[in-house]
Amino acid sequence: MTPEEFQIQTDATPAQMADLETFIARLTEANAVMNLVGPDSLPDVWNRHIWDSAQLLEMKPTAKTWADLGAGAGFPGLVLAILLKDRSDSHVWLIDSLGKRCRFLQEVVETLSLRATVINGRAEEQRVKVDVVTARAVAPMEKLLGYAQPYLQRGAQGLFLKGEKAEAELIDARKVWQFDSDLSVSRSDPRGRIVSVRSLRRVPHR
Repeated sequence: MTPEEFQIQTDATPAQMADLETFIARLTEANAVMNLVGPDSLPDVWNRHIWDSAQLLEMKPTAKTWADLGAGAGFPGLVLAILLKDRSDSHVWLIDSLGKRCRFLQEVVETLSLRATVINGRAEEQRVKVDVVTARAVAPMEKLLGYAQPYLQRGAQGLFLKGEKAEAELIDARKVWQFDSDLSVSRSDPRGRIVSVRSLRRVPHR
């Protein structure tokens, strides 16, 4: 996917495209010393990372507030914050346990004046109420649902970007958790899946 194709696909404004270009430049620079994303993925950054993240907004266009758990390099959280920047009622929380990743996220948030808050801490310990909780490449579903539980219990919908093992991960997760879920094929990679989750609770002990 080219930047032009992305702009047509998402109807991104010139200002949003400029912010995304700045983000990519900062990511490329930081990745040389921090290993935020696989370097082999950067030549295809618009499809592998930007469009992969942006598709979540098309799934939940009315969502105003988002929490990105294990925000890492800023996917999907920074992309969502850029695309939501013009909405005064929007906000994205970028949550990561590693200080150096949070410093990178904070630098991009400040540079682009995004409606976002970076939190350096454990995802499951935060008390943020949002419309959607999301994560990408953080942990298998069983563990990820534990991180997301506080947000889901406060009414959030979960939208999680997963790989081709999503179905197997869901089977394992149901040994520990009861939840309603839907599975969608990723628009950036037919091997990927987007897992939508609601109504999470632990399986009762017998």
